Amino acid sequence: MRAWRGDPGQRWASVLLAWLAGVALQLQQAALWPPVASLALAVAGLAVASIVVLARRRSAAQWRHRAPWRHGWLCVAIALIAFGTTGQRAQSRLDERLAPALEGPELMLTGVVDQMPQIGADGLRFVFAVQEAQLGGEPVAVPSRVSLFWFTGTGGGTGPGARSTGAPAAMPELRAGQRWRLPVRLRRPHGAMNPHGFDGELWSFERGIGASGSVRNTVAGPRPQWLGDTAVRPIERARQAVRDAVLQRVADARIGGVLTALIVGDQAAIGRTDWDLFRDAGVAHLMSISGLHVTMFAWLSGLLIAAAWSRSARACLLWPAPHAGRVGGLLVATAYALLAGFGVPAQRTLLMLSAAIGLRVCGLRWPWPLVLLLAAAVVTVWDPWALLQPGFWLSFAAVGLLMASAPLPRAGASADGAASLVPRARGWLVDLLRTQAIATLGLAPLSLAFFQQVSLVGFAANLLAIPWVTLIVTPLALAGVVLPWLWQVAAGAVAALVQALQVLTALPWAVWTVSAAPPWAVLAGLAAALLGLLPLPWRLRLLALPLAVPLLWPAVPRPLPGQFELVVLDVGQGSAVLLRTAKRLLVYDSGPAYARDADAGQRIVVPLLRARGETQIDRLIVSHRDADHAGGAASIAAALPVRSWSSSLEPGHPLFVAAREHTRCEAGQRWRWDGVEFELLHPPPQDYERPAKPNALSCVLRARDAAGHSVLLTGDVEARQEAALVARLGDALRSNLLLVPHHGSRSSSTDGFLDAVRPQVAMVQAGYRNRFGHPAPEVLARYRAHGIMLVRSDHCGAWTWADGAIACARDSRRRYWHWTDGRVGAGPALLLDEREDGR
Repeated sequence: MRAWRGDPGQRWASVLLAWLAGVALQLQQAALWPPVASLALAVAGLAVASIVVLARRRSAAQWRHRAPWRHGWLCVAIALIAFGTTGQRAQSRLDERLAPALEGPELMLTGVVDQMPQIGADGLRFVFAVQEAQLGGEPVAVPSRVSLFWFTGTGGGTGPGARSTGAPAAMPELRAGQRWRLPVRLRRPHGAMNPHGFDGELWSFERGIGASGSVRNTVAGPRPQWLGDTAVRPIERARQAVRDAVLQRVADARIGGVLTALIVGDQAAIGRTDWDLFRDAGVAHLMSISGLHVTMFAWLSGLLIAAAWSRSARACLLWPAPHAGRVGGLLVATAYALLAGFGVPAQRTLLMLSAAIGLRVCGLRWPWPLVLLLAAAVVTVWDPWALLQPGFWLSFAAVGLLMASAPLPRAGASADGAASLVPRARGWLVDLLRTQAIATLGLAPLSLAFFQQVSLVGFAANLLAIPWVTLIVTPLALAGVVLPWLWQVAAGAVAALVQALQVLTALPWAVWTVSAAPPWAVLAGLAAALLGLLPLPWRLRLLALPLAVPLLWPAVPRPLPGQFELVVLDVGQGSAVLLRTAKRLLVYDSGPAYARDADAGQRIVVPLLRARGETQIDRLIVSHRDADHAGGAASIAAALPVRSWSSSLEPGHPLFVAAREHTRCEAGQRWRWDGVEFELLHPPPQDYERPAKPNALSCVLRARDAAGHSVLLTGDVEARQEAALVARLGDALRSNLLLVPHHGSRSSSTDGFLDAVRPQVAMVQAGYRNRFGHPAPEVLARYRAHGIMLVRSDHCGAWTWADGAIACARDSRRRYWHWTDGRVGAGPALLLDEREDGR
């Protein structure tokens, strides 16, 4: 074996680090450089690297004398190559995105269902490989892969399982490999953009999805048409057949969803409440196809193949049994990953295993840090944007910690036979406890950094769940593909595990949550984990305690007494606002319900509140009953304690019944928090006595700080209510900031109302290219005529105001894969939409 130690190992490490640094720097670009610049960097790096390598071959003696600076140039060249090639790949993906001119009009796409469709409460979501696209009968260029949603609220179409026109909703029998002609409306990738929030645009970019949209299935227009099955996507068809068989065989849909996630990687089959349970227990990584499952398959199958190979003398002469076991295990793990959908986590794990196994097969024994660096570099060659995923860092950190903290071999070899059974069992148990303790404590800083929470019962939960899932549930679930009755046994095992996890997570201290920490606190926390787990003297290990404090209890910025902070969230077509004083939090509206099993409260508001270090809501105001304002309230109340509610909801509404302390919104209600005055201006009590639309009963709130800055939150009031407010309050409506009524609908924002309020800034909460056309073009023109700065959530993302300072999330988080309106130099204050369609 050739050992890599000392100087050669350091040189290899610096080269690999240079590659990773070049990729990481490129990922920080807010906008891509011109393609010629990226190409020039890559060519320059390649030229410098060639010169260095040729110089080394021609003069070995001089190379040894000048090695440091020449090696430095080699590292610079590698970084340039990494930066330039990543930029070139990024540009090719951006070029694949949908052209802005094709957003909105109905297109006719012909193509193949590229992946197993995901079943949702309201329809099917699937990736469509486009073969042909037409607009008005003329061919047009669209991305090769698009993400589509087929809403099942109306029947229609031709093909398997379709209903006749006008029939009730029918779930189409959409299968991978089928060829369809679909009428669709597409849009460029565009997701909600909030501080500490999920980056949906990066998710689409990494997977090569250039547009998203919905299948049109109306009575008047063209209908979806099934063109037949094809021979393509055989693995995806097999995955779907297995998933459907599991869901049909297992009566409990929740348990069936877990089994399908373990067998074919369909994470969407696991419900939201179950994901919350697994996350709080710290076992979410076990409930879908992850690196652990792929590694387990490689290890177990490798042992079996090596054992079988060693029984044949002829086979061992051809190739050593250990090598055959490693490569065979990798091949079996690859097959398993393909069955599981070959998702990004499985791809990363296979690349890591390939790098490590390749070194061993080639006879290279590198130290473990160098092996990890090589695996990381190989992963980023395949997928540069993996560096931005939490799973990348969690996977490598787990392996690195286990290797770095490995104890020295135990002294004394035990004798063979029964006498060694007890010591071996004791050693196995000690190793299991040690491994789990290292994984729990060592990964806690990264969990807090990425997710702002860590499970305090995760140690016990994983001691139970890891062997239970990997050695019992997963093998039974996979064996059920051949013997379907085993799925019933696997379902019973999952049900037993779920009950045990529910007991653990019911403990009041089960989950530790913190606010989002600054980068320096995260680095200090990682250093604390290393000091605490490395085999070092205890005096040094004690330094981990002060280093961990900034991450475990980060300082949370709050407004000073007499001031408030306003955060207008980006929730799509809906409304949600945070208003923070020095010691109190008010939430105005809760965002929309996206589907029967998803809402903005669970996806956006709660994660942001936790990232901001909020532990309770002092008052939750639900302006009115419409789902785009009240849709997330139940999720918010389930996640955080709400001390008091205010709303215009009718007494029989479920939220009204569930609220502990509920006050009906009425004009004239006032309170004061930390020097900030709050007043409800609408509706007056008499409005509840006569029939009215929900919009007419919207709770209108004004907040004013000690310096006179004020904000007016208006819900969905319309022209009649605006006129009543002006008649009753007049110039008293004057406010610096205005939440545009009814998302910029034509029914609101009258001239008289704007004359009375006279805001400096008005914020529109509206979904990107929403079907209502909000904000309406004439409303935009009205604000422009009044000289009011207009900020749109679909352009700005979340908008923050604090003591006069403003910030757009799309500006602070800007990266080249994010949506842009195409205009150069337009700041957040100039986000008026100039398009005539207003969408």
